[in-house]
Amino acid sequence: MDSLTAIIVYTVCAGACIPLGGAFAYAERIRPRWLENEFRHFVIALGGGILIAAVALVLVPEGMKYVKHAGVSVIVLLGGGICFFVLERALGSRHQEKPQFVAMLLDFVPESLALGGAFAIGAHSAPLLAMFIGLQNLPEGFNAFRELRAVPGSSARRILGLMLLLVPIGPIMAILGWLYLSQNVVLLGATMLFASGGILYLVFQDIAPQAHMRRHWAPPLGAVIGFSIGMLGNNLVSG
Repeated sequence: MDSLTAIIVYTVCAGACIPLGGAFAYAERIRPRWLENEFRHFVIALGGGILIAAVALVLVPEGMKYVKHAGVSVIVLLGGGICFFVLERALGSRHQEKPQFVAMLLDFVPESLALGGAFAIGAHSAPLLAMFIGLQNLPEGFNAFRELRAVPGSSARRILGLMLLLVPIGPIMAILGWLYLSQNVVLLGATMLFASGGILYLVFQDIAPQAHMRRHWAPPLGAVIGFSIGMLGNNLVSG
């Protein structure tokens, strides 16, 4: 399988996890109510743990390796966090805050772009990054569906249809990365670090606070499990 075909296959599969997570949320029925509430917070934390694993195990190490300058790497990562902050505040000022949906979309775009570039230069981390994108899209799709479904007048079919429309974003951005980032590995590394800064901002601004429940142990454990899944995937691919 050539690199372009691999990019399309990997990103379509990763993107398909968004509506798949939404479909799970649509079918999910847990009683009693307290258990359903705790499960939802567990899934939010699980997604946050996987995102942190993607940053710690792939995006930052690979990004710094390509940029080859610690100071520049830090500046780019900080720039990503600031840009995501500005964008989220802009959405909030228009009363369009949907933390889970926005987080899902904002990290999916730069990660797919970086994935295309990683495949183009033959990086060993490319399949692992694709796996992380898919793993995080499942709980993010689940949580985004629940979030959008809570809006008065929303339709489950329309939400799932919207999620299906997001799937092609992955291949489109990855192909752009394959075409342009492969010619400049420093820009590829900067994209990974920029995405890392944005993801870290979103995790601690939106995802972690929503995952917290007083006197409940399952949601924090979900974050640990999510990061453990990332470690396992990293070891499987590296080994």
